[in-house]
Amino acid sequence: MSPYSFDPTHGYSLDQLLQVEPPTEPADFAEFWKKRYRRAMDVLPNPRLRDTGVDRDGWRVFDLALHSTDNTELRGWALLPVHGTIRRGFVIGHGYGGREAPDFDLPLDDAALFFPCARGLGRSWNPYISSESHYHVLHDIQSRRRYVHGGCVDDLWVTVTALLRFFPTVAGHIGYIGESFGGGIGTMALAWDERISRAHLIVPSFGHHPLRLRLPSTGSAASVQQFAKRHPSVVETLAYFDAAVAARRIRVPVLAACAKLDPAVAPPGQFAIHNALGGPKELFVLEAGHHDWPGAAAERERLRQKIRDFFRDI
Repeated sequence: MSPYSFDPTHGYSLDQLLQVEPPTEPADFAEFWKKRYRRAMDVLPNPRLRDTGVDRDGWRVFDLALHSTDNTELRGWALLPVHGTIRRGFVIGHGYGGREAPDFDLPLDDAALFFPCARGLGRSWNPYISSESHYHVLHDIQSRRRYVHGGCVDDLWVTVTALLRFFPTVAGHIGYIGESFGGGIGTMALAWDERISRAHLIVPSFGHHPLRLRLPSTGSAASVQQFAKRHPSVVETLAYFDAAVAARRIRVPVLAACAKLDPAVAPPGQFAIHNALGGPKELFVLEAGHHDWPGAAAERERLRQKIRDFFRDI
C-alpha cells in the first residue's frame, strides 16, 4: 500500500517525461539575472577557513565562513585532501533539510570541496529567515527582488569567488554538485556563472513551476501550492525562479540524475530541467527520489561511479 495519497509518478512514463518542455521565460528574465550576478560579483566575501584538526577518509576538515549579498554571513565546511595536490575545486549544495556535515564519500580527489549552507539553513542560521523548509521557501516570495531563492543563488556564486580566493589555480577546473534544493538553486546559478565548467544535478527541484503548482507533492512544493491558492500573484515571482527556464541558458556539460517517482519533487519538473539543458548532457534515470526502495543503495553506487567518470577530466 502506498504511503502517499497521490501517485508520485503522476502518471508519466519515461517517454513522456523526456518530452516535458520548460515554460516560456519572462521578457526581462536575462536582464534580471545578469544584474543579480553583477551585484554578487561585487561582493568581497572575506572567506575564512578554520582548521578543525580532524582528518577523515583522507580529508582534512575546515570550518568555512564568508560574506554573501545583503550582508549575509554564510557558514559551512571545506574538505581539503590530506595528501596530494589540489588541482580542481567543487562547490556542493544541499537539500532543503540543510546540511549537518560535509559529504566524505564523494568520488573526488585532488580537489578542494566547499560545502556552504544556504542562507537561513544549517550553519547559515539567520534570525530573519526560517530554517523550516515549508516556511523558508515562502520567504519574501511576493517580491522577485527579495525572494530568498535569489539570495541562495547569490550564495553559490559568492562561494565560487571564495573558493578562487583560496585556490586561484583551480580556475577553469570548478565543478558543482547539488541535490534537490541544491539541484534547483544550482541550475539557476549555473545559467549565468561561466566559472563553473561542469555540474551534476540530482533530483533537481524548482523546475516548471506551472506543473509544480498543480501536481500533488510533499515538502516545500506543498507549501508553495497552498500559499499560491491564497496569493495567486506569486506566479509572477516564480516565473523568474524556474530552474527549467534557467537550464536553457546552461552550456557546460551536466550530468542529471532524475527520478521516475518522487513524492517531493514531481518528476516532470526534474525532467523539464534535464530536457532544457542547452549544452552537452547525460541522464541517469533513478527509479525513485525522496523515497526509499530496496534497490536504492545499489543504484546510488552506480551513480557514484558515474560521477567519478563524469568529473574525471575537469
